[in-house]
Amino acid sequence: MSPIELRASSSLAGIFGLRMLGMFVILPVFAIYAEQLQGGNNLTLVGIALGAYGLTQAILQIPFGWMSDRIGRKPVIYIGLAIFALGSFVAAFADDIYIVILGRVLQGAGAISAAVMAMVADLTREEHRTKAMAMIGATIGLTFAISLVASPWLSHVIGVPGIFAMTGVLSLLAIVVVYAVTPDVPKQTDVSAGRDDVPAAPGFFAVLCDPQLARLNFGILALHAVLMALFIVVPLSLREVGLPVGEHWRIYLPVMLGSFLLMVPAILLAERRGRVKMIFVGAVALLLAGQLTMPWLLGSVARISVFLLIFFTAFNVLEAMLPSLTSKLAPPIAKGTAMGVYSSVQFLGAFIGAACGGFLYQQFGARGIFLFDFALLFIWLVLAAGMRAPARVLTREYPLPVLDNEQAGSLLQTLRAQPGVRSVQLARAERTAYLKIDATKYDERGVLRLIEELT
Repeated sequence: MSPIELRASSSLAGIFGLRMLGMFVILPVFAIYAEQLQGGNNLTLVGIALGAYGLTQAILQIPFGWMSDRIGRKPVIYIGLAIFALGSFVAAFADDIYIVILGRVLQGAGAISAAVMAMVADLTREEHRTKAMAMIGATIGLTFAISLVASPWLSHVIGVPGIFAMTGVLSLLAIVVVYAVTPDVPKQTDVSAGRDDVPAAPGFFAVLCDPQLARLNFGILALHAVLMALFIVVPLSLREVGLPVGEHWRIYLPVMLGSFLLMVPAILLAERRGRVKMIFVGAVALLLAGQLTMPWLLGSVARISVFLLIFFTAFNVLEAMLPSLTSKLAPPIAKGTAMGVYSSVQFLGAFIGAACGGFLYQQFGARGIFLFDFALLFIWLVLAAGMRAPARVLTREYPLPVLDNEQAGSLLQTLRAQPGVRSVQLARAERTAYLKIDATKYDERGVLRLIEELT
């Protein structure tokens, strides 16, 4: 990855991690804190407070993604971070459960995930896209681990209101990071053309109904629904086997570190060896296998640790691959819209998982959550088996001589017609040709010969 790609990926991964921190950091402590609030003894309202963040995220990701295609990525990110900060401060000063719900609704209304992921796609080449998305996935996992470890300690030191206020301050600081650190998306003003397997300018419903994108969208919904449902049953199971809540981090931290180590070879195999579909379907199958063994793995700390290691290894692989696949299969002109749909169903999954998980656990215990997770993952496995892996696309750069308009137009059309060339951009001011190619069909000697004929 180039320095610009690294800077873009790392800074935007940090911003994305902040968004997930708003959802994760209160999970271990909020139910206990809510007992101090007016109305906090109503577990339905407590569940709504936890899930409200995901619900408004789900509703607003699509319009925010659409808006980022029109007015630019950074302005949308600034607006979303400001709204998130406002919601954090509202929740921090709340003294009853309804005001907390309002704060969580506002936090979720800063729905910038689609714009952030679209910006990552804008600033990275396709051959490095999965690495960039893996950075985001790893940041999400690390944020989750840090939240589980730090949340009880932060609650003791500054209280849950202090945690809310802290996330608000961090959100305001993130605006500065986006402005000062994240590169701007370059304007596409040069002569360019491409040929893709999707319509050049599809509408919203075309993006929504695209069968390949729909498979991925269902996948991210299922993944986060299962995650939220599990973290109703897992903390209670750890407490039942004798591990105090304040000690749960001793399980979560090594599990998360181990899952990161196991994730890396799978991502490299998918990216470098072209085994995207095999790794993807295998990770979904691993999640399903974990759910099948869950009823027998909740009886001791050691067995719960094994279950969590299986779950988070597969989770981290899929968390990295899903947005990368979505960005590759999405129409370039509607990338923000496609990522908006993706992010909406992601957070809708979090809301569904939290709401259904709480209800099912109260009514049927861990068995109800097991059946819920199993059904979602089985459907996903069937859908994933029918997915189409994107072609392995690489970027090639070639120096150009000075070209007039006629020469540029002729070269553009000729390069487009070459085997394996998927799109072409002639940056005449930089005297450079940028080609996106299918490595399995590309004839580089033919392209070099065409360029040499111009000199």
